[in-house]
Amino acid sequence: MRKKIYTCVTALLLLVGAAKAQHGLNSIYTAYGIGDLETRDYSRNFGLGSTGIGRRNSGYLNEQNPASYSALPTQNFMFDVSLKAQYLNYSGDKVTQTASDLNFKRLALGFKAARWWGIGAGITPFSTVDYKLLNNQFITGTGNPVTATTTGTGGLNRAYISNGFQLNKHFSVGVSTGFLFGPIDISQTVGSDSLATQHNQYTFKPNFTAGAQYVTKVSKDWQLGLGATYRFETHMKLQQKLNIVNQDNVPYYTEQLAPGSFTLPAEFGGGLSLTNGTITWVADYRHQQWNTLNDKGLNYYYQDGQRFSTGIEYAMSRQYYNRPIEGLILQAGFSYNKSPLVIKNTTIHDVSGTLGASLPSKTGQLRYYIGLEAGQRGSTSNGLIKETYVNAVFNFSLRDIWFLKRLNQ
Repeated sequence: MRKKIYTCVTALLLLVGAAKAQHGLNSIYTAYGIGDLETRDYSRNFGLGSTGIGRRNSGYLNEQNPASYSALPTQNFMFDVSLKAQYLNYSGDKVTQTASDLNFKRLALGFKAARWWGIGAGITPFSTVDYKLLNNQFITGTGNPVTATTTGTGGLNRAYISNGFQLNKHFSVGVSTGFLFGPIDISQTVGSDSLATQHNQYTFKPNFTAGAQYVTKVSKDWQLGLGATYRFETHMKLQQKLNIVNQDNVPYYTEQLAPGSFTLPAEFGGGLSLTNGTITWVADYRHQQWNTLNDKGLNYYYQDGQRFSTGIEYAMSRQYYNRPIEGLILQAGFSYNKSPLVIKNTTIHDVSGTLGASLPSKTGQLRYYIGLEAGQRGSTSNGLIKETYVNAVFNFSLRDIWFLKRLNQ
């Protein structure tokens, strides 16, 4: 059985490598700052509107709050990987277009280091840059316009190590040490010119998030969970290089530019959960403090961002060798995101609904999860683009027992 499981894990990692190579969103909302900041969680929380700050569950890895890792079961090793398929329809003034994408979204593992101490680690995208813009430019001395093409690719990833500590029966704390890194590449060509001007940026910067959870019984069957998180403000230095290359990407000119900078504001969040083991209700609120940064550019600026989300889960249980394990899980959720990005004095809103379902293998060691999301972002006012999207997330989780000798080995 263990050989079959590890073969499955190897196949999943190869699938992740293939998914990373497929892109094609072409979203104008990724063209600002360090790109479109990720607001979703690609674990079991996805079907709940990516809600989980106040949830304390031993069945999966919950990076929404690092304090939750102290709830991981002892002598267990947990591993999961997530992929996301996306379909979008763009609409605006004289614009109708569709796009699709398949991408890696999460690779994570976790285990219990001590009875009171849980550890998680992983990597996930933090921001996305993926756009292509066409506009007319006039060359000095001529009255004829030429088409300038600007393409942006890349984005930041977040690798992290998280620790959760249980202080007593009710209270836990945690800290997640993240490392934000990755390239942002912008290329421009004018008309039929075979030369392209490339502006390449790269950053690597630690980022810290603290969390706390409190759980207590409110009746014989129901448990209340409260959670809070705080992501510290992060000042990033962007290394910059200018390249002029030909159509074969051979450089004609290279210059190392002075470093740029970008400040990621502090974010605080709060969440609650109510569960009897079968039915679970969760709700979260997050607030990003952009107003204090006064960050703005041509036709855009940043304001405080907010996200509300809620969801409900129904979990069945079944027996395996006289021990209970989670069976079929069904979820529904909702989220509203007020983006910090304001373009042409228009606030960008993102509203979506989610569904999720999960099934375990016969032994309960493997769990298969699919989450669906449908929603809209943006509007067609002031010359902007409205995005109507459908997302599908596929998550595969493995739980194996450490330090115990199996009877069948």
